[in-house]
Amino acid sequence: MSRSYLNLFTAQLDMFMPRTRQRIPQTPTEATVERFAHDGRGIAQLDGKVVFISGALPQEKVVFRYLSRQRHFDEGRVLEVLQAAPERVTPPCPHADICGGCSLQHLNSDAQIALKQAMLLEQIQHIAQTQAEEIAPPLRSAVSGYRHKARLGVRHVPAKGGMLVGFREEKNRYLADLSRCDVLHHSIGERFIELRNCLDTLDCKLHIPQIEVAIGDHQTACVIRHLVPLSLDDQQRLIAFAQQYQIAFYTQAKGIDSITALWPPNLPLDGLYYRHPDYDVTIHFAPSDFTQINPEMNRQMVKQALSWLNASANDDVLELFCGLGNFTLPLARTVKQVTAVEGDAQLISRAKANAHTHELYNINYYVANLADAQLKADWLQQSYPYLLLDPPRSGAQEILQVLPLQQTKRIVYISCNPATLARDVGFLVHQHGFRLARIGVMDMFPQTAHVESMALLIRE
Repeated sequence: MSRSYLNLFTAQLDMFMPRTRQRIPQTPTEATVERFAHDGRGIAQLDGKVVFISGALPQEKVVFRYLSRQRHFDEGRVLEVLQAAPERVTPPCPHADICGGCSLQHLNSDAQIALKQAMLLEQIQHIAQTQAEEIAPPLRSAVSGYRHKARLGVRHVPAKGGMLVGFREEKNRYLADLSRCDVLHHSIGERFIELRNCLDTLDCKLHIPQIEVAIGDHQTACVIRHLVPLSLDDQQRLIAFAQQYQIAFYTQAKGIDSITALWPPNLPLDGLYYRHPDYDVTIHFAPSDFTQINPEMNRQMVKQALSWLNASANDDVLELFCGLGNFTLPLARTVKQVTAVEGDAQLISRAKANAHTHELYNINYYVANLADAQLKADWLQQSYPYLLLDPPRSGAQEILQVLPLQQTKRIVYISCNPATLARDVGFLVHQHGFRLARIGVMDMFPQTAHVESMALLIRE
């Protein structure tokens, strides 16, 4: 391992260790950026120490200020670009310098895709110790207005004019003072000021910590989390706002089970939906349910996943981490039988309802903790020729170790974390004889360093 790679590895490992604070220099410092870190920040070396610089691009000469200093690495933020990289663009959002929601707005779209692909392939090479036979063209979508799910922080800050709504500032716990959000769907992203003004009129404005935003194909919903009961006047103020902007409002006094429709009053909890028109499928969901944040990319992703899996009308498919049926229902349109497994019983209940609505009876649903390395279940007693899985960031290590993979010949793995994908791919390649036939990135989160990807593993 080279000294530069060892320094970077040590610095990134140290980011997860207890921090020893050092005095932060107050004088701006000049640096030349060498390469990207895995989170999209620029990396420079000063006095033999790694510095992660937000807002900096490789080959740039910048002036930055220190944000923190640790034993093996420092962190900073660009103040001035002295020599710009060709890929640098002016961020479209006026809040790019303070908001922690998007970290790559200063990098053009093509370069963002190239960065994410490089991150993915580096993890596959170093962790999985293998290479893909084919690199698939990236899946891309709109870079603004794409986000249909968000958790917005809310706080009353008199020093900043009253209510703040939005995301936290970069590298600290304070809410950014935002007037809009360009990546959030326009029904909410262009309504921050109006929403702030409405919340500022509430009697309980000091007791609203967050708003959960969920957007379907034809409806925007907001779940107002409140720590004290809403007065009748507050309810009327919220209803007036919801009516004016045609937004469905729910209230949440305690846990998820306490979510209740405020306006329209008869709106069912699963009143939101999105469609997969290629498969004549509609997925109903509640605002608190997990759904993919980018519906345009989601439709492309499902279509590619089924194409790569290449299962026929005579085949059985095992789907793990099935959720609401995002892949399950399209699969059921095209294969003989789907065995769909998920750890959240509420999501399984909703998935069954979605299947019943479409009269799809070739799906067997199971609730199981897929992170349990000792899992024993009836559906584990048989082998499946086709496997599709879409795990959380922690990956699928535990369930892959107990799956009967002897007869499995084709696996499609959708991932939101290149590191755990690489770990699991390495296990499948080196322990079970699969080959990594194809891999590609999907730009589910434009303007951020988040990497979503899909891998196809084949065993003859």
